[in-house]
Amino acid sequence: MFAQLSWRVLRTTEPRLLWNFLWNFGAKSAWGMSRFKRRLRQGEFAPAFLYLSVINSCNLRCQGCWVDVDAPRELIDLELMNRVIRDAKAKGIAFFGILGGEPFLHPQLMDILAAHPDCYFQVFTNGQMITEKVAGDLRRLGNVTPLVSVEGKEAVSDERRGGKEVFQRTLRGLENCVKARLLTGVATSLCRTNFAELLTEEWLRQLIRLGAHYVWYYAYRPVGPNMRPDLALTAAQQLEARRFIVRMRSQMPIAIVDAYCDHQGRALCPTAVGFSHHINWRGEIEPCPVIQFACENIRDGASVTDLIRDSAFLRDFRRTAAQGTRGCIVLERPDLLRELVLRHQARDTTNRQTALAELEAMTPQFSQWLPGREIPEKHWMYRWAKRLYFNDFGTYNSAGHDVARRQREVNSALDRRSGLAHDSQAPTR
Repeated sequence: MFAQLSWRVLRTTEPRLLWNFLWNFGAKSAWGMSRFKRRLRQGEFAPAFLYLSVINSCNLRCQGCWVDVDAPRELIDLELMNRVIRDAKAKGIAFFGILGGEPFLHPQLMDILAAHPDCYFQVFTNGQMITEKVAGDLRRLGNVTPLVSVEGKEAVSDERRGGKEVFQRTLRGLENCVKARLLTGVATSLCRTNFAELLTEEWLRQLIRLGAHYVWYYAYRPVGPNMRPDLALTAAQQLEARRFIVRMRSQMPIAIVDAYCDHQGRALCPTAVGFSHHINWRGEIEPCPVIQFACENIRDGASVTDLIRDSAFLRDFRRTAAQGTRGCIVLERPDLLRELVLRHQARDTTNRQTALAELEAMTPQFSQWLPGREIPEKHWMYRWAKRLYFNDFGTYNSAGHDVARRQREVNSALDRRSGLAHDSQAPTR
């Protein structure tokens, strides 16, 4: 599998782009991770990666979207973005996830990417703005991997994303990336309506035929003004997704990303561990993209890494999340998140100013933490990568999980089901 994947990447990616990926992402991220671990041992903190939402506008209206896409356009300008990235680079951060809204609606996006050829950027996009010209511009830049979001095939995509012919228009953007010989990925937020359609060997084979090099599966989180808890994965589906990913990693010549389990299959939260935090289009520093509360803003004067280091809110978030669950605090413990927000009087960073009420309305769901049902990585490449990048670094060693209770909940839910789709009971608190 690894030899086939390597050969396919070598044949279909421009050598200059592949070298930039290996150096700016691979070597520099490994060095950045070693600095991250050294800081932890010394009692200091700065994340290893940063995620930046550069604009709130979008051309689609997806179910469960937490972004105020109908509000007046807001964006981070070039000068401010350059300052944030320079501050981050001083701490050894060379990898940035770029989100929106739809990032390609930002009029200065290409200028931002071009200003930092010594960094590597992963742009989360619905793909519909990636014309042949845009793909050619990305190829010339050489430091970008587009991650194209696919939420279902024809019928499901139109329903999930609030548009017409969404699937075909997204695939055209994907094809433009592949023709430009970009290192190209596909992301899917797994939910109940696309689970059977996209978590399949057939879909992975289709992506390989289309030329995609990697795929990223993550669980749908019912947040925002139009949260859809009925779309959240059940415990059985979470388990089936993990089992599928581990199996396909040993069989299919396409890289499969997940950021939520270590090499032994134990769940973790990247934000609780401290890998990353999120900066939104207003400059608000949030724990992660779906948690829209902040106490600091990048305009507050200090460097962004100093603001993150000194933030009592973010520090308390990491502690609270690690003590509450090895999984996703948003899914499992919205009650703890609400208490945290109130304790720090954190700002609602949305235009709609209803994030706290939305949090109070959330019902607990299952996440990737299924104690007693861990599935270790089988393939050596993923075991090695997880040891390096997605280890919990002792974050949960002294945390106060009630593992026995959680395991009883999970086992009860799994034992009740007669099939994957029938397990609908969420954990109780």
